[in-house]
Amino acid sequence: MAPSPFADPEFYRDRYPTYAALRGRSPVLRIPLGGSAGPAVAVTGYEQARQALSADLSKDTAAYFADRPSGRSLHPAVAHTMLHTDPPAHTRLRRLVVRAFTSSTVDGLRPCIRHLAEHQTKSWEPGSEVDLIADLAGPLPVAVICQLLGVPVADWGVVRALSTDLFATGDNSRIDAASHDLADYMVQLIATKRSRPDQALLSGLIAVRDADGDRLSEEELVSLGLLLLLAGHETTTAAIGNAVLALLQNPAELEGLRAHPHLIPAAVDELLRYDAPVSIATWRHAAHTVQLGEVEVAAGTPVLVSPGAANRDPGKFTDPDRLDLRRPDAASHLSFGHGIHRCLGAPLAHAEIETTLQVLLKRFPDLRLAVPADELRWRHSRLIRGLESLPVLL
Repeated sequence: MAPSPFADPEFYRDRYPTYAALRGRSPVLRIPLGGSAGPAVAVTGYEQARQALSADLSKDTAAYFADRPSGRSLHPAVAHTMLHTDPPAHTRLRRLVVRAFTSSTVDGLRPCIRHLAEHQTKSWEPGSEVDLIADLAGPLPVAVICQLLGVPVADWGVVRALSTDLFATGDNSRIDAASHDLADYMVQLIATKRSRPDQALLSGLIAVRDADGDRLSEEELVSLGLLLLLAGHETTTAAIGNAVLALLQNPAELEGLRAHPHLIPAAVDELLRYDAPVSIATWRHAAHTVQLGEVEVAAGTPVLVSPGAANRDPGKFTDPDRLDLRRPDAASHLSFGHGIHRCLGAPLAHAEIETTLQVLLKRFPDLRLAVPADELRWRHSRLIRGLESLPVLL
């Protein structure tokens, strides 16, 4: 069998030539996937990806892999979160947390986000070198979601370290071990919140669970807590790094933002389109025969929907490989997904990226790369498109 088009190490450095080649053959294309999942369908066209993200595809990984043993030992609370459920269970779980991530709720968090960003950078001296991932893009989203959930400050570093282990693509034993450590941590945190509740989101979910177990089981409570803790900050870290790198590599666009900082909120959508942090969306498969574009997808086939590829589809975006911060249709990107599974934390992630750029451009107007761009190391992850580190000179 031919190798997966995503097996080439060069793919992780620059995915867009691979996506363009696949889309050139067909926006919905049968490909080898490797492993226990078998052949799959890759969706790289914009309209087809939008259709697939809202189509009747299943996200129930437990059902798919029930008779396809993977040899893995991921903790069930990590392996089977709300992300891996279909309606009506997905609808019920999402309804319990959606209010925490509305635009109006996030607006109330903006002063906190700005304070955290300014605190994280207050010791930075102009002329020095920092790693923007390790020193800002990584810690900031962790701090924000930990505050929202009510995770003690002393535990933020532990959460960040275990999350890094969980997304260590290619090291299954490390990933599996991290999933159990994180589940154990969440069980302990829930026990603590039960005895000493606060006003944070996790205590609210515990109250729902304890008042009406029909709405949320104990297993679902642990899983939902973990999903909220983990799902947003890895992708937001990647998005911040990708956005800053894109600006540093496009000095005219960067100078335009420096001169007109009020354009930053709108510019974030183009930055998300240009280099999406979610390169290939989370698991989907056809539970029954589904028509995607001109291709009939047989029941049982995994479907790899690529927001990263869709966002560069020339059939949708003019000159898609060019960063244009005034692009009129940038907000129609699929970086946050589409349909009932659209990213719950999209307003929060948008606010975090905005605030980071505002703080950086105000405090460090001469920010530049500390190493040549071709020396930067990218994460070896099919799901996440993000840098391992981003050395910059202030």
